[in-house]
Amino acid sequence: MPTGVPTGALVLGRAIRGQRPRIIAASLLGMTHQGCEALIPVVIGVIIDTAVATGSSGALLRWLVVLAVLFLVLSTCYRTSARITEGAGEHAAHRLRMELAARVLDPRGGAEANRLPGALTSIATNDARRVGSVATIIAYGVSAVAALAISAVALLRISVPLGLLVLLGIPPLLWLGHRISRPLERRSETEQERAAHASGVAADLVSGLRVLKGMGAESAAVARYRTTSQDSLAAALRAARSRAGHEGAVLALTGVFIAVIGLVGAYLAMDGSISVGDLVAAVGLAQFLLGPFQLLTYVNAELAQGRASARRIAEVLAEPAAVEGGQAVPADPAAGHLALRGVSLGALRGVDLDLPAGGLTGIVARDPAAAADLLLCLAREKDPAEGTIELDGVPLTGLDPDALRRAVLVAHHDADLFESTLIDNVRAGADGDTAAVDRALGASAADDVAQLLPDGVDTLLAERGRSLSGGQRQRVALARALAADRPVLVLHDPTTAVDTVTESRIASRLREVRRGRTTVLVTTSPALLAVTDRVVVLEDGAVRAAGHHNDLLAADETYRATVLA
Repeated sequence: MPTGVPTGALVLGRAIRGQRPRIIAASLLGMTHQGCEALIPVVIGVIIDTAVATGSSGALLRWLVVLAVLFLVLSTCYRTSARITEGAGEHAAHRLRMELAARVLDPRGGAEANRLPGALTSIATNDARRVGSVATIIAYGVSAVAALAISAVALLRISVPLGLLVLLGIPPLLWLGHRISRPLERRSETEQERAAHASGVAADLVSGLRVLKGMGAESAAVARYRTTSQDSLAAALRAARSRAGHEGAVLALTGVFIAVIGLVGAYLAMDGSISVGDLVAAVGLAQFLLGPFQLLTYVNAELAQGRASARRIAEVLAEPAAVEGGQAVPADPAAGHLALRGVSLGALRGVDLDLPAGGLTGIVARDPAAAADLLLCLAREKDPAEGTIELDGVPLTGLDPDALRRAVLVAHHDADLFESTLIDNVRAGADGDTAAVDRALGASAADDVAQLLPDGVDTLLAERGRSLSGGQRQRVALARALAADRPVLVLHDPTTAVDTVTESRIASRLREVRRGRTTVLVTTSPALLAVTDRVVVLEDGAVRAAGHHNDLLAADETYRATVLA
């Protein structure tokens, strides 16, 4: 992968580096906690040898105080370390979510390629959380390794053979645990992919629920989601079985290892090489070792899942941009002269077209694909395969995409509304211009919609505006586009669900509210086309005719059939 392109390892590395101070602090506290825990059986062994065996009350009291201090320190360190590590994980996940959001919202686009919105949401939530958890588990892993080292040193002081047994046995156990985690990593990645796809399909079906009901296609939709959900369930069960097998295998290995330590300690005690207190300490340390080993098992499993999720996040961050970003910025305000020179993309075939500054131009495309490709080019969601598009003489490819969209607004036919009030939806792009919002509400007849709602313009709309009818949603979406007051506005079929009387009123108001600014209507609506200065007809992906609406109606039978159908 080219230099600078995110990979799974880079995503993990950035998540960890961003939380380095927290991880270090939590690791130090965790090491102190585990060290105190490891010393507990050692102190108990000392109490047996120096106090219980000798009957010394003073020694017993002194060592009990030491024991109480150890418990106090380990309890405080554990609580503080847990709080810091959880904070590190949450901050790391939040940072990843912000990176993903920035990439998805990048004006150059591309991150959404071949991904359903629900899949992107799953990556930004579940995968980000799993990668963030890596920042949490590092402190746990460091603490567990410290506990093993402290236990080994303590056992060396009790008995060299016991200490060497731990020191020599830990590396193979850790290596085996890593090898055992490989299948879990692969299956976790598959699980997340299937879960993300299921989320995407669910969101897709919910967004089109009304259409599905209208077509009577509920059973087909249910069957589609059932299949996707079952695939996701099967992948989740495979991952769960893999994790259970991983944890069981590691637990069995560590159990055998601890049993060997206990047996060796018992043999040394029977041989007289160590005291009864030493034997108690050795057995206590052997039992204590189960905790660090289980912690390392958990760390290994979380790390495996984190690596799989990091690769999925890296794929989104590394997705190439749909268009390249230029450096130039349009004039403020832009004159608004658009010129297409030999533009070819998809259904478009060498389109030559001038859209004069301040003009109101209608574009009629018999092929919906040609209209869609034209909108993609004008919005610069895609660049033409051939030819150029210019704004005031400057090629769009040389303009900064974000700055371009502040000059040119393409309002697609299927624009969604936000789950907010009607007025908030309309002024989303109005830059606080109250006058522009009021004009837009009147021009789009959205003020009539507000009058029918219980709280007027302050009525809260449901998700995607589903609490409104189709025509009402179109009027609010049109008001939002008009309120943005861009130098160039391209509207695609803004009134298909509006009744004819309202459509005629919108047409006349639209011309007035956009006077002096470039407006393009990609539509077959005769009411809208009648108020344009000029109509351009696209057929077979190229310009076939141009003229005034009335002249084309009288002279062109194909045009007449298209717009009056």
